[in-house]
Amino acid sequence: MDQKIYDFIGIGIGPYNLSLAALTEDMKDIDRIFFDQTPKMEWHPGMLIEGADLQVPFMADLVTFADPTSHYSYLNYLKHFDRLYKFFFFQKLEIPRNEYNDYLQWATDQISGLYFGKEVVDVVEHDEPEPYYELVILDTDTHKTESYYAKHVVMATGSEPLILDSMQGFPNEDILHTSRYLYEKEALKKSDHITIVGSGQSAAEIFYDLLEEREDQEFHLTWLTRSEGIFQLEAAKVGQEFFAPDYVNYFHNLPLEKRKEALETLDPLRNGIDYSTLNGIYDMLYHYSVGGEDPRVTIQPLTEVRQIEKADEGYTLKCHQWQKEENFDYQTEKVILATGYKPNIPDWFLSRFKDEIEWEDEKLFKVKRNYELTFKEPKENKFYVVTNLEHSHGTAATNLGLAVQRNMEIINDLIGEERFNTNRKQIFQQFSMKS
Repeated sequence: MDQKIYDFIGIGIGPYNLSLAALTEDMKDIDRIFFDQTPKMEWHPGMLIEGADLQVPFMADLVTFADPTSHYSYLNYLKHFDRLYKFFFFQKLEIPRNEYNDYLQWATDQISGLYFGKEVVDVVEHDEPEPYYELVILDTDTHKTESYYAKHVVMATGSEPLILDSMQGFPNEDILHTSRYLYEKEALKKSDHITIVGSGQSAAEIFYDLLEEREDQEFHLTWLTRSEGIFQLEAAKVGQEFFAPDYVNYFHNLPLEKRKEALETLDPLRNGIDYSTLNGIYDMLYHYSVGGEDPRVTIQPLTEVRQIEKADEGYTLKCHQWQKEENFDYQTEKVILATGYKPNIPDWFLSRFKDEIEWEDEKLFKVKRNYELTFKEPKENKFYVVTNLEHSHGTAATNLGLAVQRNMEIINDLIGEERFNTNRKQIFQQFSMKS
């Protein structure tokens, strides 16, 4: 055919595929491009709260675990902006969240083959004159489509806000997901009562941020979560080894039900709240309560918000304290949903491949250890997925520290040679006597 066929095309340009782009930028034997439907690189812009840090050290950048000398490392970004000494005296391993976003934007400007405002709306398989994929791309400005061609595909479409059906259909300025927090913050502060629903780091950061705003405001602040408690993220060094390639190897070989059980066991490592955030919240509450003052705060775990209803003034939350099996109504003016995210699986993916791929259950597709989608009939042209991997790769699914390792493995598999050494033992502990 006359059209150019790339070695691979990446769908999505978040940190995961941006890392893949950085690692392949200088590889002359790999020809690739990437598309993303958003107009520019922005990493969770609605949650770039001033003073909030990543929960992983700076080494979890785009390239360091593969090549610490890379031009695209976080340390080189700091050097470029004369911030090395500032970071040295900052004396923290964790990156400020807004600086991590700035780092990603800086790297995006340095790397070729990244196209924003381009939505992949279909992927079509062809067999002649040789097997290849056709990606149909919609330009979000002109609304025109064009096609690009590749031997292989890497889909990293990320996640989207998870909002329960019983919490949808309300004005965005009243009932909003955490992903929109900064966009609505000024309007929120003018209300009389704000309720945060959900648990985890995002809920805690917003609660902390609004609590700081209370120095000049008078709103009541509530935090309801169905979790058993508001607990600290497990941060012991030995425990952190579960975020290593060695554990991913072990986890992937377990039966599906054992993998699901393991994810529940690992919850304190994956979904807790930073020590500094929890301490900051408590310290502020203590100061607000000096002299017997009412801090105008309600915090209640063990509570599931089952439904939201419009009231004469504000909203009624239909709540259930599940440990005591008590139902109650709770009145509030604004609601922030810290209900997490779900995998963003494009409609075209299911319509094209649902019947061709193997499924571990009705919602979880089967993924090989090398992140290759498993088809019922093996294909010469591979389709890699780095979205919806929690069931198959456990701690590697959403952890930035393992993203580079994932991309090294994908590159090795794509080119059919060990460009990166990914098989060495990386940690002190092991998870089975048999490999």
